[in-house]
Amino acid sequence: MTIAVLGATGMVGSRVISEAGARGHHVLALSRKPASEHPNVTPIAVDAQDSTAVRETLAGSASNGAADAVVLSVRTIPVDQEFLVGATRTVLDAAAYLGIRVFVVGGAGALRSPGDRELLVADNPAYVPAEFKTVAAAGIAQLRTCQAHAGADWVYLSPPAQLEPGTRTGLYRRGTDTLLTSADGQSWISAEDLAVAVVDELEAPGTDRLITVAHRDDDSSA
Repeated sequence: MTIAVLGATGMVGSRVISEAGARGHHVLALSRKPASEHPNVTPIAVDAQDSTAVRETLAGSASNGAADAVVLSVRTIPVDQEFLVGATRTVLDAAAYLGIRVFVVGGAGALRSPGDRELLVADNPAYVPAEFKTVAAAGIAQLRTCQAHAGADWVYLSPPAQLEPGTRTGLYRRGTDTLLTSADGQSWISAEDLAVAVVDELEAPGTDRLITVAHRDDDSSA
């Protein structure tokens, strides 16, 4: 496939690019200052707020084919909910016009708490301390933007409570709308294994609109 990744220089985006490129997919690495030396990756400078540039890039050119799917993995520090929602809407609009799938790497806040489906993770201090509530709220707003969009083919991936650089094991657990935790209550995954899950889903799309993943040991059930 040709996979466009918007937010290509971020923690998740850079690893999705590496994972997809290693599997032989052609990757369009989209960001304001893209860079890559991987033979299967084409860096392209794109502003996520420029709707015309986003659509034209996804549509392809003489040197780059049209994208079959686009991964949206943009983040801002500090969090900028208006930007995140705007960029998401821009990508959804472009993808709907072109008839391609959107894979949004969002936040864990939109998930339900394990053991209490009425309590969102965003409102659960066991997983989201007060200082991260604005980040969680932005992720929920992003999901609501996807849900409100008519015509776009999208899937929203919520990571577990902890996501950080680590080791690629190629193993993970997959769920839908509820946070996944281990036997000791931990909820985490490496960014490398999250990227594995992203590319797996692109290669073999499921029917769920909201999914989540978490770390899985060799001896754990899938």
